[in-house]
Amino acid sequence: MKRAATRPSETQPVNGTSEHQSLSKYIQARFDECSRSQKDVAQYIVDHLDEAAFQTAEELARRANTSSSTVVRFSQALGFEGFPELQAAAREEYRRVNAKAAKNGGAGGTSSSTPLFSLDQNEFESALTADHLNVEDTARKVSRSAVDALIEAIVSAEKVLVAGTDQMAFFASYLRHLLMLLDLRVDVVASPSQEALSRLGRIDDTTLTIGLSAGRPHPLVVRAMKLARHRHARTAAITDATLSEVAKLAQIKLYYSSNSPAYVRSHTALLSIIQALAYGVYAQDTAQYDDRIKAFRLK
Repeated sequence: MKRAATRPSETQPVNGTSEHQSLSKYIQARFDECSRSQKDVAQYIVDHLDEAAFQTAEELARRANTSSSTVVRFSQALGFEGFPELQAAAREEYRRVNAKAAKNGGAGGTSSSTPLFSLDQNEFESALTADHLNVEDTARKVSRSAVDALIEAIVSAEKVLVAGTDQMAFFASYLRHLLMLLDLRVDVVASPSQEALSRLGRIDDTTLTIGLSAGRPHPLVVRAMKLARHRHARTAAITDATLSEVAKLAQIKLYYSSNSPAYVRSHTALLSIIQALAYGVYAQDTAQYDDRIKAFRLK
């Protein structure tokens, strides 16, 4: 990635306003210039600005599955002297976004709810609090039009293929389970096995391909999405990274928040999205599905 000549604070006003270009928008504008490891850092900062604003370079590197030296080089490539200067820009944007949210809340918008636990939270309580906030953040940001489009695509597809590997394999299988309860034809690609690759080979223009990813997508998921696009199949992505390659290949995109104080990402919001999607499909024709659901003694 080439070194930038200017920093975000030195750029021209955005949309003709007196405000300077934010760090997030600056990173997005230069994302394609990044190396693969730098893209991991870029994605994480854009989607987890609050963590980037207050974590150390080592902590941020661990979250983005890269090294602290990559974080420093990424900062310098954007034109900063180092990570502390990039973090200062992140804090400035974080304060600006929160000030705007507080102003909107005070003017009749929604205000923050009472904290779940006291300020001296232990690790267990911190993880639960993060999950609660992830579901709330996802619910606020999700696009109803995108949700409606994905539900319609699931209902109308002759077959659905869900691609998700490693930690996403469980969620791919669970989505398949929920949809198969409604008698829908669903396959899963969760590993580069011969059987899974043969399922990819059966993708055609009647297939809806759904890619699940957290952070950097697995090459197999990217391959499934590219193959689906090549064969004119509908594509959808459910991801925690707005700049993910899987999202770029998808016609329908759903984003979920995965912030967590733990050593792994939180997938609570992803689970909520999957269950809500299945319920949305069920609600399209409850009379058709009720007898089948009762036969499984689920209600």
